[in-house]
Amino acid sequence: MANRNWGVFLFIIADAKRLFLAYIFKLVATVKPTTHKMADKVEHNCASKQEIIHKAKSDIDKFGHHVVMVNPTNYSTSFTYSIGLWKTYKHPEIICFGLRNDLSHAIINDVAAIIKLGEQIKSDQNYFDIFEDSKAMFLKVDDENIGDYFGVAQQVLKDEKFDALQIVWTDRNDKFPWEENFEEEFAYVQPLLDRNAAFKFNEPKNLTAFTSRQWLEEGKPILRVVHDTEGDWQFLTGDQMADDIRIVALEQIVTKDKSLNEVFDLDYGEEAEREIVGGKWIRTKYEE
Repeated sequence: MANRNWGVFLFIIADAKRLFLAYIFKLVATVKPTTHKMADKVEHNCASKQEIIHKAKSDIDKFGHHVVMVNPTNYSTSFTYSIGLWKTYKHPEIICFGLRNDLSHAIINDVAAIIKLGEQIKSDQNYFDIFEDSKAMFLKVDDENIGDYFGVAQQVLKDEKFDALQIVWTDRNDKFPWEENFEEEFAYVQPLLDRNAAFKFNEPKNLTAFTSRQWLEEGKPILRVVHDTEGDWQFLTGDQMADDIRIVALEQIVTKDKSLNEVFDLDYGEEAEREIVGGKWIRTKYEE
């Protein structure tokens, strides 16, 4: 791609970040790695894509479902989901976030066992038999969020449309994420997939983000997105100069260009670039 004066602008951003540090929110990853990792949908680092798909199909034939466990990145939380409940039982697939690998696997299997006995899991009601000492609720996953998390399922089902339910767990005070006084440390461990399709970033909507005068005042498109190693987001147009730096709320940028949701899961130290709005994002390691 053509030289777009990225270097000078990023140097100015680095300097400006020190001046505005009090406004920058930080997200600290606390979950442990599991079997796979998330990158450009789902990348499996313990087996090839074809081996994963073959194993999933084999388990569905034998047991009625298969369980996929996806590693956290330094930024994104871990998650676990089923494949096969829709094909075998015409029941929505199940997904949960932020739990230990062994626990999430066991829960998906426990819920699958209930489904195999003929029970239909209902959304938006409390369940008291999923976890030992707390309640849970299932939320219907918005169709707009399916592709971000069910990559292997889409390949196994050959892009057949399917529904999904998200298991949502409570904090140590048995409060759900949408309830008042939910513990802040868990606020971004389990994204709520029944909502937020228009704002997929796992951040506060008022998070400070860096952009350029050309985007803010002239309406030029964002062609490069950087998620730097300090956790800050930079949305660049390509023709900015040193004095063009502007600071806005993350929601303001995403509301104006919803295609930026396509890179909501950029890891720390990663960037994405495209030629035009609607074009394919090319993800690479960010070189400061």
